[in-house]
Amino acid sequence: MSKKIILLAGPTASGKSRLAIQLANKLNGEIINADSMQIYKEFKILSSRPINKETKKIKHHLYGVISVKKYFSAGDWLKAAKSKINQCLKTKKTPIIVGGTGLYFNTITRGISKIPNIDIKTRSSVRTLFKKLGYKKFYKKLLDIDPKVKNRILPTDSQRAQRAYEVILKTKKSLFDWTINTKSDFINYEIKKIFIDIPREELLKKISKRTELMFKNKCIEEVKKFNSLRVNKVLSANKLIGVQEINAFLKGSISMDQCKELINIKTRQYAKRQNTWARGHMKNWNKLYSKDFSVLLKKTLKVVS
Repeated sequence: MSKKIILLAGPTASGKSRLAIQLANKLNGEIINADSMQIYKEFKILSSRPINKETKKIKHHLYGVISVKKYFSAGDWLKAAKSKINQCLKTKKTPIIVGGTGLYFNTITRGISKIPNIDIKTRSSVRTLFKKLGYKKFYKKLLDIDPKVKNRILPTDSQRAQRAYEVILKTKKSLFDWTINTKSDFINYEIKKIFIDIPREELLKKISKRTELMFKNKCIEEVKKFNSLRVNKVLSANKLIGVQEINAFLKGSISMDQCKELINIKTRQYAKRQNTWARGHMKNWNKLYSKDFSVLLKKTLKVVS
C-alpha cells in the first residue's frame, strides 16, 4: 500500500482550496481539512469553507463536523485526521491535507505531546488573567513560573503564551518538558509538503474580495445565529475573524464600511502571522506560486509526483 500524503498550506485567501481540488482530480485524491475554524458546523461563510460545484465532486473530510460549543484541540484534530488519512490510503486514494492552521500540520510532521486535557475552568481563568494584565505583564508573570518559555515563545504570541501558562498551572510541568521525545506518527509515510507563497500585494486584493463576498453571502445572519447559541467565551470559535467586528456593527458602534475594513485588517494580520509561522516551522517545505493557476498546478504536480 502506497503511503503518500500531500500537505498543502498557505496564508488565508491564497487559493489553497482551488489547488487542492485540482490536485485531487489529477491524483485520485480526497481532501482533509486542516483549518481550525472550518471544522465548525455553524460557520460556513465566515470561515470560508469551500462549498461549490467542484467540492461536491471530490470527497471532503473534517469540514463542519464540530459544534462551536465544543472544545477541539490539535490532538483531537490529529486523531480524526489520522483516521481519515488511513481510510483514504486503504481505498487507494491520495490524502490531501489542506488548510492554514500551522499547529495542525506540526502534529503530522513532528508529532504531538501527551499533555493532559486542560479543563475549561483553568483555561477561562488564564484568559481572564491575560485580559486583566495585558500581554507584556502576562508574559513576565509566565516567565516567573516557567522560565523555559524564554526565547521559545514571543511575548506577542498570546495564544501560545496562554497555552504555556495553563499547562504549567494545571500539570506543574513546563510545556517544553511535555514536548521532549515527541515524534511523528507518520515517520514511515512519504510526505510531500507545499506552501503557497503568494506575493503580499496580490494576497491583499484577494482578502478584500473575499470579505465582500462574505457579506454578500449573509455572514451577518451567521453571526446572529452564533450569538443565539451563547457559546462559552473561552472556546476558540469566538476568535473567528468577523465575529467581534460584526457584533460591533450590530450594536451600532461602527458602520458597515468600518466593519469590513476591520475584518480586512484582522485578516491581513492573520495572514502575516501564518507567513511568519511558515518561515520558522516550514523551512523544508516547497514554497510555490504563480499568478497563472495552470503553471502553479504544474509546479505542484511536479513536486508531489
